[in-house]
Amino acid sequence: MSFNEILKAVDDFVWGVPLIVLIIAAGLWLSVRTGFIQIFNLPRALKYLFKEEEGGKGEVSGFASLCTALSATIGTGNIVGVATAVGVLAGGPGALFWMWVAAFLGMATKYSEGFLAVKYRTIDSEGHVLGGPFYYIENGMGSKWKWLGKVFAFFGACVGLLGIGTFSQVNGIASAVTGFFDPDGTNTIALFGNNYSVVTVITAFVLAICAGLVIIGGIQRISKVSEIVVPFMAILYVVAVLTLIFTNITKLPSAIAEVFAGAFGLRAVSGGALGAILISMRNGIARGIFSNESGLGSAPIAAAAAKTKEPVRQGLISMTGTFIDTIVICTMTGLSIIMMGSWSNEKLEGVQVTTDAFVKGLDFLPSKIPAFILMVCLVFFAFTTILGWDYYGERCLEYLSGKSKAAVMIYRILYIAAVFIGPYMTVSAVWTIADIFNGLMALPNLVALFALSGVVAKDTKDYFRRLKSGEISE
Repeated sequence: MSFNEILKAVDDFVWGVPLIVLIIAAGLWLSVRTGFIQIFNLPRALKYLFKEEEGGKGEVSGFASLCTALSATIGTGNIVGVATAVGVLAGGPGALFWMWVAAFLGMATKYSEGFLAVKYRTIDSEGHVLGGPFYYIENGMGSKWKWLGKVFAFFGACVGLLGIGTFSQVNGIASAVTGFFDPDGTNTIALFGNNYSVVTVITAFVLAICAGLVIIGGIQRISKVSEIVVPFMAILYVVAVLTLIFTNITKLPSAIAEVFAGAFGLRAVSGGALGAILISMRNGIARGIFSNESGLGSAPIAAAAAKTKEPVRQGLISMTGTFIDTIVICTMTGLSIIMMGSWSNEKLEGVQVTTDAFVKGLDFLPSKIPAFILMVCLVFFAFTTILGWDYYGERCLEYLSGKSKAAVMIYRILYIAAVFIGPYMTVSAVWTIADIFNGLMALPNLVALFALSGVVAKDTKDYFRRLKSGEISE
């Protein structure tokens, strides 16, 4: 059995029906316990994004903490991940529907994570904020559950170093940059027993240097970079995709029909109707979770650093991250790929699928321009994800090592090294490794969310009671 086959077998086990059911069940349960907060309080959550809270303690503003979280979530999952989910050999167009389902329920999950992160965080004498699933597991569930917090922290550090944070992001960047500047691989260099494009090698080197310069500055520098880059890259990408959709608007109805037909097995991609539904569901939910990270427990690590005194308020801000990431950006990517028929081309892989859709959909421009726009967006998306996940990984290791500065420094060095070698990993292996660690990381966090759901429900109800009575203001 080859290495890729072993990885695939482990991935299928981790991301089997039980975990998918658990993630969906957690989102549904938390939606009910919070009175479907993602429906009735989304406008208020969006308003909080731009309205600073006075008197809050923390390291960065609520908006900056969201940008840090978004820097980690808006990445290759929005461009490459969606393409791999809706591809003809994966879940087909129906996977996009299940990404919506995962995102809708995931908004309640993300709200709960952000709430718990602030409620159970600790702030040391130097003003350094320590928070995240490991702290709401230990402080919320009790010290006897500290081992579960350690399990989460271990897998969280691994996700950053070997999964979402490095390999998949750098691989996506290198593929996009090389595909644009050296698509035929005319200029190559021998490394690790294989020939690679000189562009790929240069890209890896530059990324490692740039990432290192920012990472050394910690949360303050990461959040400052994220506050500038995240809004810019999101707006650029949204404008480009909206242009594609509106200039091909006649294809939109049939694309939406494809999504629902694929989601409910009306047009099987492979196997029978039930098999098609399960494949579509698995790919859609897995890629949706990979993209918005609801239930993984990553975003609350950033949320804990927010300057706030109201856990509910930060929970609402955190919730908007899933809305922006999946309901907005992933939907645009998925519809573009389906509208242009790029999803059905078996010869295309990863970012090539989305690039093909951009070139076809923006055909009124020279082909190099749409490809360049996508490449720039992917580079920014993935680079900020690299930064955000380094912060997550460091906080996880800090918890594991008892705040050892030496351990954190070693982690940073290994992280930057992983950024450099990322482009030399195969696409399938990269995404499979990331999927495995995502699933393992989610389990301890989901246990805590179920266990503390009563606290979430009680305090949420109390917050809106106080808001209504005028005891507190927005």
